[in-house]
Amino acid sequence: MLDRRGILRACLAAKFGLHKGLANAGGFRSPSPAGGIESGSVSPSSVAGSISLRAYLTHQAMRITDKALADFPDAAALRRSAPARRRQFMEMMGLADLPPQGQRPPLNVTVTGVVKREKYRIEKLYYESIPKLFVVGNLYVPNSLASRAPAVLYVSGHTNNQKVDYQSEPRHFAELGFVCLLIETLEGAEMHGDHHGPYRQGAFHWYSRGYTPAGVELLNGIRGLDVLVQRPEVDATRLGVTGVSGGGAYSWSIPAADERVKIASPVCGTGTLASHVADHTIDSHCDCLWWINSGQWDLADLGALIAPRPLLIASSNRDEFFTVASVQAVYGPLKQLYARLGAAENLSQVVAPGAHGYHPPSRAAIYAWFLQHLQGKRVPAESLRESTAPAASEEDPLTLQVYENGPPAGRRAPSIQESFIKLAVPPQISGVGELKEHRESVIAGLRRTSFAAFPATPPPLNFHVDHEFEAGNTRTSVFGFTPEEGWNLRGALHHPLSAARPDGVVLGLRSPREGFAREGWLGGATLEFLRPLPAPLAKAIVELRGTGDTVWGADLQWYLRRAAAWTGRTLASMWVYDALRALACVRQLPNVDSRRISLAAQGEMAVVALYAALLDGNVEALYLADPPATQDVASQPDGGGDAIEMLGCLRFTDLPQVAGMLYPAKLIFIGDRPRTYDWAKDLYTRLGGAHRFQQVSSMREINPE
Repeated sequence: MLDRRGILRACLAAKFGLHKGLANAGGFRSPSPAGGIESGSVSPSSVAGSISLRAYLTHQAMRITDKALADFPDAAALRRSAPARRRQFMEMMGLADLPPQGQRPPLNVTVTGVVKREKYRIEKLYYESIPKLFVVGNLYVPNSLASRAPAVLYVSGHTNNQKVDYQSEPRHFAELGFVCLLIETLEGAEMHGDHHGPYRQGAFHWYSRGYTPAGVELLNGIRGLDVLVQRPEVDATRLGVTGVSGGGAYSWSIPAADERVKIASPVCGTGTLASHVADHTIDSHCDCLWWINSGQWDLADLGALIAPRPLLIASSNRDEFFTVASVQAVYGPLKQLYARLGAAENLSQVVAPGAHGYHPPSRAAIYAWFLQHLQGKRVPAESLRESTAPAASEEDPLTLQVYENGPPAGRRAPSIQESFIKLAVPPQISGVGELKEHRESVIAGLRRTSFAAFPATPPPLNFHVDHEFEAGNTRTSVFGFTPEEGWNLRGALHHPLSAARPDGVVLGLRSPREGFAREGWLGGATLEFLRPLPAPLAKAIVELRGTGDTVWGADLQWYLRRAAAWTGRTLASMWVYDALRALACVRQLPNVDSRRISLAAQGEMAVVALYAALLDGNVEALYLADPPATQDVASQPDGGGDAIEMLGCLRFTDLPQVAGMLYPAKLIFIGDRPRTYDWAKDLYTRLGGAHRFQQVSSMREINPE
């Protein structure tokens, strides 16, 4: 019997299979002698509906989950690919430029106090991951060490006072003979940073920056390992990582990134991308759980970077944040991989009865796992249950507090999102050759990150004209096309009858805010925007996904923007792809000069037009009204506002620079334009094309020549 996700998977397979068949069945019909389209039966796909964006993202998440580990058929393949994939992972975390160990900035470890207990001492300390990014922690050191001991990095989950709430774990590790460093998360009690940009504050521009707090947590964890290996009590060849909840997530990323970790045990931090999107568990996770997913990875792909090192996956069977089925969906393929590597015994799991968090079976299994793999002691987990249970009395917050007189001056944690990623700056370009070189470099970077989810093999356009009619001095051709499997979009060409052949076509991108035009293809805000353009210019309008027939409700916007980013795309990047496919359609329309196609857009769609023109490379002109000044701007907490984010785009460029890179295409701004576009204006002037950069008060001032 199928469960809910099984039914959903079957429905999506049927839906996408249907559209694939229809896409192969359609085609462009040749123009009639009168210059219109021959009459005939309607293509089946011209009336077929599109999949909803919610279902589409679920399908994409399932596809990513299904293909995880597909590139590792054997140990040799894993060894060959691991270095490059680890570099890719670091890039998705925003850490591509992290220097190797020994070349990193000084840690400047500062111990602010020591708490002495019978079996161990607690050093209250902080260190600098990077200059002025202070990480707060408690170091538990056994009193009875006779030689260097194995060490554990304990990464905290989300609570208000992590050093207090998770103190049982490092204390028990110390009592078992491990040095254990517990570190707070970025938003911990004494860190005061932020995990909740897109999640709670509308900071969707984090995606454009290529910023995720998961990258900061990864950096802090790697530098925590640096702290441990410098300690005289620690055997640097025996390091482990564990943590629960958010710390469970970091217990995947840290060993995936840093091979010094010999053993790991993520606790209640395991789940598939398919589950997060399909089961809506993403709605409960803050932004620290996932990376900037330009590589379209799932969690099992991190497991491949850990293998064949010992990995114990601990979970709970009633976890509200990570379904037990999704835990098994990670564990099962990894178990097969470990077996292919000849290390099946190095992967294990424990599923404890209960809610999200620790339970006696999981806690005992973790300590037994670390004793076995870091101390060489095989101790039955059951025998550890009583000795590792939380104590009746524990240290109070003041005892474990690190900052006795407040945090150091100039700390970066509260604002690290503003400086963690190095953003592109406007380049100095003096000639057309330099412009071409810069443009090619930017496009390559964008295709690798912002637009990596574009289909590698696009489906047939299935371009068809469904209906033609005349009204007044205009012939309108309504057409449809398939930009991507599962989608059927529509457009309309308005051809002035007074012109035997238009000098060119201006393609307007319909905005999601526009809704439905009561007058059909004879009305609407986009057509009103284009209407003043003089003949012989023809006007075309296209509905991108999320507009017209494929519109979604505003209450879904927050979920869709986050789910899209986790699957390696954004609403804006999908719109760019649709616009590129729409350009291909318009170039096939009869009586259209395919060399003279322009784009027109307002507001957030101006962003789409700019990037589509950049990638297309053959757009004659852009007509832009109210373009955003930058993509480095927050939106609204409920997901409303301009959805202009694109994964990592600001690492390579920003809107004014995209505009400048379009030279020698015409840039025509209607009404006011942000001053940021002065950079593009100056570039056009410098390259001898000042007349091609124009600003007019209305479309009526446009000269079609």
